[in-house]
Amino acid sequence: MRPMRGILYKLASVVTFIVMAALIKATADHVPPGQAVFFRSLLAMPVILVWLALRRELRTGLKVKKPMGHIWRGVVGTLAMGLGFAGLGYLPLPEVTAIGYAAPLLTVIFAAMFLGEEVRLFRISAVALGLVGVLIVLSPRLTTLPGAGDDAATLGAMLVLGGAVFAALAQVFVRKLVNTEKTAAIVFYFSLTATLLSLVTLPFGWVIPAPKDAALLILAGLLGGVGQILLTSSYREADASVVAPFDYASMLFALAIGYWVFDEVPTGTMLLGASIVVAAGVLIIWRERRLGLERARQRKAMTPHG
Repeated sequence: MRPMRGILYKLASVVTFIVMAALIKATADHVPPGQAVFFRSLLAMPVILVWLALRRELRTGLKVKKPMGHIWRGVVGTLAMGLGFAGLGYLPLPEVTAIGYAAPLLTVIFAAMFLGEEVRLFRISAVALGLVGVLIVLSPRLTTLPGAGDDAATLGAMLVLGGAVFAALAQVFVRKLVNTEKTAAIVFYFSLTATLLSLVTLPFGWVIPAPKDAALLILAGLLGGVGQILLTSSYREADASVVAPFDYASMLFALAIGYWVFDEVPTGTMLLGASIVVAAGVLIIWRERRLGLERARQRKAMTPHG
């Protein structure tokens, strides 16, 4: 294990995904979200295939044992992506990022519901704290009266929150898949499924993008593939509990890009809520690490010596 390399890969993946989201946001006024999902998914596949070829894993890396598991993960993940992309057209990038932090919190709840994972008081308390933070971020959007002029932002908040719910469900499917499937297969078949499912939105107003928008969408798709490879590589190099907290660096990059590229100034309410969500997420990761170390010590103590 090489923790520093894992952390660098993780930070690189975080930057890559935030830049990808910014590119999608830049096209949101002209390109429907379903079409953005198509570009993002289709163009990620050649990047992943080249990576597998370089690792000489092309023949074995795409074999599957549970095809239906990949299909369900693809359906749920595509809904998450589509709703998130739709929300980018209505809300500032840092706000979309903060609401998206609800996904890992909801994953804890869904894993307990659907996978039977044990969740004790500490984690439940941290999840509750994090969801309070999400509500603080959402509060200006949810308290707007109908017709008061901010209906679009309220719709955007609901879209991004819906995306976070489906992203959490997708993580539950991934947790089941990793027991039998290779990471490369999970990543590739998700991109393939999302590409095919995005074509369902063709009748709802796809456009011929302007050259600038087409270039941004192509770059977003390629970055999506690169980001996925960097993310996978980070977990190869270091334990999840080491690299996972660096997910929250995405807020710093989202604030910088939002301010410099889109002239978005974050509100105090958004920053307060995001800080609470980040604190809750880090608490959960810290607790997971402590429990993992404790289980490792118990296994070592039970191993017969000599």
